[in-house]
Amino acid sequence: MKKILTLCVIHKHAKVLLGMKKRGFGQGKWNGFGGKIQEGETIESAAIREVKEETGIVVKSMEKSGIIEFKFLDNPEILEVHIFKVHKFNNEPFESEEMRPKWFQIKEIPFHQMWPDDKYWLPLLLQNKKFKGKFLFNHLDEIIESFLLEIDRI
Repeated sequence: MKKILTLCVIHKHAKVLLGMKKRGFGQGKWNGFGGKIQEGETIESAAIREVKEETGIVVKSMEKSGIIEFKFLDNPEILEVHIFKVHKFNNEPFESEEMRPKWFQIKEIPFHQMWPDDKYWLPLLLQNKKFKGKFLFNHLDEIIESFLLEIDRI
């Protein structure tokens, strides 16, 4: 079974906006913003809605950077995550029930407090490269298999 999700990384000059996940899946990790697609939504409209719900930011321009499939041992579900880079937006971020946003200098991205796959694909996104990949995690959220490929277009 496959579940389609979105993930947005907000990029401004030499900074990225990440959110500390306060509850649920990924709690305690810095991450981009996104989530589930609701009935009747496109992947893009879901990404824009999730960013607004989690940060108050209104996305004005974004582009798809990648698609990654995530799988966890002993769980048949595949998470197909569509990853976007947000270029233009309105509003300053605010803390929501789910996320506490914070700007990070690109050189200071807290990879040690993020999902372990982020250190592989996030630099590609920040270099305006496109990618696709697959990551398999064990019960300790460690990568046990991976595949990541830079591609020309999504």
